Amino acid sequence: MNIQLSDHFTYKKLLRFTLPSIIMMIFTSIYGVVDGFFVSNYVGKTSFAAVNFIMPFLMILGAIGFMFGTGGSALIAKTMGIGESDKAKRIFSLLIYTSAVCGIIIALLGIVFIKSVAALLGADGTLLDNCVVYGRIILIALPAFILQFEFQSFFVTAEKPQLGLIFTIAAGVTNMVLDAVFVAILNMGLTGAALATALSQAVGGLAPLFYFARKNTSRLRLTKTSFNGKILLKTCTNGSSELMSNISMSIVCMLYNIQLMKYAGEDGVAAYGVLMYVNMVFLSTFIGYSVGTAPVIGYHFGAQNHSELKGLLKRSTVIIGVFSICMLIFAEILAMLFANIFVGYDDSLMSLTLRAFRIFSFSFLFAGAAIFGSSLFTALNDGLTSALISFLRTLVFQVAAVIIFPLLFKIDGIWMSIVAAELIAALVTIIFVIGKRKKYHYM
Repeated sequence: MNIQLSDHFTYKKLLRFTLPSIIMMIFTSIYGVVDGFFVSNYVGKTSFAAVNFIMPFLMILGAIGFMFGTGGSALIAKTMGIGESDKAKRIFSLLIYTSAVCGIIIALLGIVFIKSVAALLGADGTLLDNCVVYGRIILIALPAFILQFEFQSFFVTAEKPQLGLIFTIAAGVTNMVLDAVFVAILNMGLTGAALATALSQAVGGLAPLFYFARKNTSRLRLTKTSFNGKILLKTCTNGSSELMSNISMSIVCMLYNIQLMKYAGEDGVAAYGVLMYVNMVFLSTFIGYSVGTAPVIGYHFGAQNHSELKGLLKRSTVIIGVFSICMLIFAEILAMLFANIFVGYDDSLMSLTLRAFRIFSFSFLFAGAAIFGSSLFTALNDGLTSALISFLRTLVFQVAAVIIFPLLFKIDGIWMSIVAAELIAALVTIIFVIGKRKKYHYM
């Protein structure tokens, strides 16, 4: 049975509708995890550190996809809720065309300046060379990477989350298979890992273009459109929180790497890389759920269906809470397994990573609140509030914590800082949600 944005959403229907988005996000996050596994085990920890060192910069460049995807989906869903389907298709087309052009320009600039950026961040010698090799290959596929992030949101808005899931799984399987072939079998090293990821991003970002370019059974398709500065500005404003979140997280990752080089050297960077791989997969559950519910919230906000908004917030709060508790339990139980998979070949690195896991896992108790809260305000077309939550969570609180806590607790302070930042962000989000309740009528 096809679920429509205009439906009444029970717990069961909400989970059914958002499950494809959750799985999509998890598969997307697995790209880096698979690369990390093969690079760490088949190429070495210096190359593994290089992937983790340059990845934040690459994610900053690709963050425009999150901005256009989430901000555009909110605007498109609201437009459909008002009843203007043709306008929604024109907005969709404008965003796809614009982001593709931006992706090409950003990719070219990134290829030119990546060596200078890596050197500025502190990479030198073999680490610098590896950063450049991996980064330049990934940047070739950047336009497709940007489109892939967008389509993850747009498939949900088009009421085809299952189809979006199929494309994402195809991309994920492509990455896994090619990593095994290029790195493990053909011994292509870091170059092979980068090629596997780039080709998988092409599958996830370019294949959906053919679907939306033709007549289809979804609510969206690519059509003729015209440049509209107001639409682009509104989209960027709506999606600024997601852009800010990804840029801030990448900047913070760079800062963490700098601190870890100071306190623990390359082993610290490698241990942090393992944490971030697990973090990406676990947080993908929150992000996927938020992406899945955003068009529903946006639609009912546009239709002024306040009773449904109240139900969506109530049920989402319960679901996010259950997810948070389960993630903490799983992370603590599986800490040894995760550490062994990536760095089991090095006893001292294994010990450092396991210690980090035991502390870091508590951040999952609080992360979901701010992620969903930011997405909620994006869906309500309140980009300013959404951006403020993301800015505080991913930049201000994280930077302050990672600077202060290591002074008090040394290397443990770095892992503790993540937990503290997520806790404070959750409290701030709750304050915003309560404070805006009369304006948006969701409580």
